[in-house]
Amino acid sequence: MISYGRIYIRQGSKCEIDLFIMQADGKKIVDPSRQSTLSSHLKMELLQLLRVAVVSRGPDTELLVANPVELSSKGRPLVFYDITRALKMLNTCIFSAEVGRHMIGDREWEVYRVLLDEGASLSIPRQKVEEGVWKLLMGWE
Repeated sequence: MISYGRIYIRQGSKCEIDLFIMQADGKKIVDPSRQSTLSSHLKMELLQLLRVAVVSRGPDTELLVANPVELSSKGRPLVFYDITRALKMLNTCIFSAEVGRHMIGDREWEVYRVLLDEGASLSIPRQKVEEGVWKLLMGWE
């Protein structure tokens, strides 16, 4: 249970996070192995953010967004909304979209596959599409 947290923004895109975490009964976590396990879980969650890529599948252009499922087995319900909103802001049309869950290594991921409209997908650079979707999903847009 997180009782308190602080985020310090440093130069550029670096930041520090201080979290004060207690057990469910309100007591301090003093066991070094539990502290280490908690620390490794937090690092894994922070380092394995979502991935965004625009790829060619023959004549089609596809946007792939992979998002790790939280340890509580919950996904992010607004990912499709954010993807479609970002593509609308970029004037890029969607032909079809689907979502599925896949195990990659020891981690479950939600993978969003968005088939872009061929005419619109060629008018904007792939990197700009990836960056626009990434920024909106991260809440930076």
